[in-house]
Amino acid sequence: MRVALRRAVQTCYHTTASCRMPVAVAAAAPPARSMSSLHSRAPPATTAALPPPSSGASSKGGSAPTLLLLSAEDRAARNAAKLVAISRDFRTDTITVPTEEQRQALALASMGDSVYGEDEDTRALEEWIAELTGMEAALFCASGTMASLSYRTPFFPRSKTLTYFVVTDSRAHVHMLEAGGIASHSMASVNSVFAANGHHMTVEEVLDNCTLGDDIHTAPTKLVCVENTLSGMIYPQDELVRLRRALDEFDIKLHCDGARMWEVLAATGMSLQEACAPFHSVSLCLSKGLGAPFGSILAGPADFIKRATWHRKAFGGGVRQSGSLALAATISLQTIFPQLPRTHALARRLSEGLVDAGVALDLPTETQMVWIDPAPIGITMRQLKVAARERKGITMWEPRGRLVVHHQVDPQAVEDLIDLVRELRDENREGAEKWRSETGDERAEEIRRRSRMYALGQWQGRVEGPPKRLPAYSKE
Repeated sequence: MRVALRRAVQTCYHTTASCRMPVAVAAAAPPARSMSSLHSRAPPATTAALPPPSSGASSKGGSAPTLLLLSAEDRAARNAAKLVAISRDFRTDTITVPTEEQRQALALASMGDSVYGEDEDTRALEEWIAELTGMEAALFCASGTMASLSYRTPFFPRSKTLTYFVVTDSRAHVHMLEAGGIASHSMASVNSVFAANGHHMTVEEVLDNCTLGDDIHTAPTKLVCVENTLSGMIYPQDELVRLRRALDEFDIKLHCDGARMWEVLAATGMSLQEACAPFHSVSLCLSKGLGAPFGSILAGPADFIKRATWHRKAFGGGVRQSGSLALAATISLQTIFPQLPRTHALARRLSEGLVDAGVALDLPTETQMVWIDPAPIGITMRQLKVAARERKGITMWEPRGRLVVHHQVDPQAVEDLIDLVRELRDENREGAEKWRSETGDERAEEIRRRSRMYALGQWQGRVEGPPKRLPAYSKE
């Protein structure tokens, strides 16, 4: 199966421009029809046609919207401009756009109905991921959130209890940023763990938040979910092995939200099977660091995946002809995953450069995320965001200080952002002195020392994290 998959991918690599998706063509406007014709039993004499797409802008007097059709040249120019914008955008890695290889693959993909299990490229991707993870089966889902919803209910067997507890990190995406899906879709409550070390939950902290037994005043814990990476930080593998061993004693399942698991592999050199070994199931995002246009994949035992397929359908996630999406994801695994070490190196360059320019770091730079606090140079994140946009054409978040380096970031954008911070530091020396005075020399020096160690990946000790006044800092 993998050989056939490689041949299909190689075929699309050598395909000429003639296999690109066709540009939409304007259809003729339908002829006018009288009111009486609407009641006629005879079919219309002409073939009905839809009007071409509109720009959404209406002219005066309530007439029809102004129609807009883009030529192939206009569409190519629009996409080129988007790629330039993406190359200078540090908000997240979900904004990456399809590569030319992926775009060409859309025309060559299989066209089966994946809801019926009849799409070859989708099945090939699922089988390949199952093999790579060491799991029995896998399921292609529309998003990481859908993959999360698909795993929750199957883990909760029918029993005399009405609800359950899921234990997860207080910063976890499944807890903070999935619209309350655990409660609304699984009838489960969350016990959130505050990781005292600021980096990851320990085995002892997880067990302290698990509920066991048949006491009717409590809901039993059925599932623990860990996120790897969390805010760009890697969960120590030895701690995961300990956690799985401890949970097995109480028949509690361990799931991994591996939305950015690929970054773990790139940073540590582990195989996917080794990284997934401690888990009963794992979800892997294909549209973040890997840059696929669509999808996540859920892997686990065969009976678990079979039940998850029912839930995916209930959540509206049954994609019909998903072959093009699956093949694009397969190409991402083969062509973009090998580039992740380069993005990590760019993130380290950004991290070290910003610290040299006077910015503080809130979290260690372990993969592709850089968490900054510009207060030591006398400015706020909002001021930095505005200056980055106006002076350098760079996009970033505020008030969160998260910068994400993805595979389509231009290395020059990294240098430009570092240069901008130096300029702002020199322009705001009075503000920097005020910050140092309010913070105190000893504390200011400790922040500077810790930030440098964060940038170099050499910090030992508790991770303080961003101030609590900022929004939750789990991933987008």
